[in-house]
Amino acid sequence: MALDRAVELFWRQGYDGTSTQDLVDHLGISRSSLYATFGDKDRLFQKALVRYCESEAGPRHALLSAPGSVLDALRALLLGLADAPTIYPDRRGCLVVNAAMERIPADPATTAAVGAQLARLEEALYAALRRGQEAGEIDRVRDARALARFLVSVVQGMRVLGKASTDRSALSDTVEVAIAAVAAEHARPPRRSTSKV
Repeated sequence: MALDRAVELFWRQGYDGTSTQDLVDHLGISRSSLYATFGDKDRLFQKALVRYCESEAGPRHALLSAPGSVLDALRALLLGLADAPTIYPDRRGCLVVNAAMERIPADPATTAAVGAQLARLEEALYAALRRGQEAGEIDRVRDARALARFLVSVVQGMRVLGKASTDRSALSDTVEVAIAAVAAEHARPPRRSTSKV
């Protein structure tokens, strides 16, 4: 589908790095067809950003709302981000993060789209954390909203680190620290010993 191909191109090259001619060539359509179907480059980018959020972020949000252990779901979500540099060796990162860095604050439409996506992630995390608190997996003393916002920061930070480095061990360490930060005392993973014999 043409829109999916546009997502791939913007994701790999960025907004400024993608010309209208690049889009015409990559989508395999004429310039007039591109304008008739999508409008200008900016409107196509906004549609591509929405499609990316649906296809990339949607399954992660579904993971958080699935039945079962909330801690397992959180760990699976974060480990998936740790695997991103291996899955995408071109270090394309996350289109939402890339768009934020490239287009905010100059572009109000991107600002709104990125803000909405981060808010959806926060709500998905908040709902999962509240469920985990009720099940005794997540620290009940902590404010679930604050924990959700902390995890949004962890997710976005991992996205940036995954683009900057291919060191999966650093990202894996982040996962375990984040899980320990939100887990109830009895559910926290054991600390690794740093003592040397």
